[in-house]
Amino acid sequence: MCALLLVGGLPATSAGDLQSQISAGKSAAVSLRSQIAADTSRIQLTTHGLADANQRLSRLQHALSAREAELGQAQRSLIQARDHLVDLENRLESATHALAANLVAGYEQGQPNLVSVILEAHGFTDLLEQVSFLHRMGEQDAHVVGVTRSARAAVARQAALLDTLERRDQTLTAQVLAQRNGVAALQAALLHEQISELSVRGNDESKLHDLNARVGRLEAKAAADAARAAVTGNAGVGGIAIDTGGMVQAPPGAPAAVREVIAAGNAIATLPYIYGGGHASFHADGYDCSGSVSYALAAAGLVTSPMVSGDFETWGEAGPGRWITVYANAGHVWMEVAGWRFDTVALAEDGTRWSQGGGEFTGFIVRHPAGL
Repeated sequence: MCALLLVGGLPATSAGDLQSQISAGKSAAVSLRSQIAADTSRIQLTTHGLADANQRLSRLQHALSAREAELGQAQRSLIQARDHLVDLENRLESATHALAANLVAGYEQGQPNLVSVILEAHGFTDLLEQVSFLHRMGEQDAHVVGVTRSARAAVARQAALLDTLERRDQTLTAQVLAQRNGVAALQAALLHEQISELSVRGNDESKLHDLNARVGRLEAKAAADAARAAVTGNAGVGGIAIDTGGMVQAPPGAPAAVREVIAAGNAIATLPYIYGGGHASFHADGYDCSGSVSYALAAAGLVTSPMVSGDFETWGEAGPGRWITVYANAGHVWMEVAGWRFDTVALAEDGTRWSQGGGEFTGFIVRHPAGL
């Protein structure tokens, strides 16, 4: 939270002065560096976990390849079993037709027996031939019946084998799909975690870069202000003198409203910075940035009640004024009066809200009171 506040708007003067802002910025930078180190440690752990997971994935992929090969062999066996079953069914059909044909022929023509063969034989040689023929017919019928029975048994066995192979094929297919889905889910989860952690660290590093740049600008500004104060001794700017009490004088010819604003600013110039000071009432023991500006402007009737800094973004008229210019955003407000900066940021350095020039300009809305 500190990092986001400082990166987004360090000039918000809840700290009261540049040095406190710089200190807060450096403290936030230390916190961000610690967070980045923690992010890096988590990423290293995830990277190690990813390496371990990749080894697991490699083993899973190896097992998956073996299972796919087994599935392929099972499917090839299944195809062969189906082809063999078709051949057996064709043989069974042929044997069945042959057996049926023999039975029909025997019924229609009459099956010869041994007595009729003996009686109808023309000699001993013919008798031997008839008996031999009768014996061959019996053997052929027995063979046809045997082939038919064997074919039927083979068809039954092959059908059972086919059923087993089909169930095995279904089981292997389900196992392969389950393992493949598990591998895909694990890969996706690991990649998502790695991307998320890298994104968090990148965001923290970006915040740290912006914060360091902001602290650098504040330190440069503090150094410039200190150098300027050392050279000039806060003697005066634009012909307007500042006395040892931290007060300023209105230049000759300044409008009455400007003189009244300067007089009111002098009245509270050295009072302490108190967050929220000057908002419950114009009279307070100390004032924050918007309370200070509201008090000084109210002396000339330019505001009628204390305003917060964000209110000044739409106050008065747009752009800089000839005598009074107000710079405001949601977190801070200050103003220039007759060439002098009236800003709580200068209080800690100079002991007065009045200072010579300077001030934050980037990110502020510029407004002025009508006619001034």
